[in-house]
Amino acid sequence: MWLRNQTSLADFILEGLFNDSPTHLFLFCLTMMVFLVALSGNTLTILLICVDHGLHTPMYFLLSQLSLMDLMHVCTTIPKMATNYLSGSKSISFLGCATQHFLYLSLGGAECLLLALMSYDRYVAICHPLRYTVLMSRKVGLMMALTSWLGASLNSLIHTVILIHFPFCGSRKIHHFYCEYPAVMKLVCVDVTVYETTAYISTIVLLLLPIILVSTSYGFILHSVIKMRSAGSKRNAFATCSSHLTVVSLWFGACIFSYMRTRSQRTPLQDKVGSVFYSIITPTLNPLIYTLRNKDVAKALRRVLRRDFISQ
Repeated sequence: MWLRNQTSLADFILEGLFNDSPTHLFLFCLTMMVFLVALSGNTLTILLICVDHGLHTPMYFLLSQLSLMDLMHVCTTIPKMATNYLSGSKSISFLGCATQHFLYLSLGGAECLLLALMSYDRYVAICHPLRYTVLMSRKVGLMMALTSWLGASLNSLIHTVILIHFPFCGSRKIHHFYCEYPAVMKLVCVDVTVYETTAYISTIVLLLLPIILVSTSYGFILHSVIKMRSAGSKRNAFATCSSHLTVVSLWFGACIFSYMRTRSQRTPLQDKVGSVFYSIITPTLNPLIYTLRNKDVAKALRRVLRRDFISQ
């Protein structure tokens, strides 16, 4: 028993994304540039929403939580990958792997829930604009954020605790650039069929329930928009929803590709491609989509810049 615990607690080896070839060096530099864009874009969004009083509404509070999740998501995976590549070391400790697994799973689940709840905010704003301040008060927005964080963290904690109690033996090499659940599960040396089936079902539920809520909300929104007589009102409604719909499509599309496939349908390359998309590309695009297509955010940025310029 002691020997098995010692074996399970040994370091893992992360295969990573890149090797030492010039092409991969270029791809690494490109990835780091994308990482810096994600870091600066999400940080700027959070700070802007915090300092500008015009953005102190439930909708922008939820957007700040989305940016915080994206910011933490890229910081959970990319720095370790970059450190290993630059140092030539590919190891990650057992505790580090468990921590990384818990964080990325918590943040991914929280984002699924938050995006679903944000669709309800859009539904209220378009279908019940006169009751918006009542149905979407600050308290409701805070409860939505807490539900997303706590619900996803509890789910992640359960899966992480179960995972770290499995025995790991033989090869310690993870065919990935971080400790993603499917890649780590391949190193378990006992029969995990029952657990994998249970985890697969829970993943489907965690993805399908938000998708159902999003679809229902936008079904009501579409019905309301069709009944609008003014072309300007229709354009405003579509403009209000387009950013959120784009982000939802990118995020859930990547998650479905990565997690709603059985082990027999997965390959290490496909897992890496899916993970790169939702752990690097999507967090980078989210602030760009919301800021470039949102007049309120653009105006707030101009106000803050003008205020800083005048104060100097």
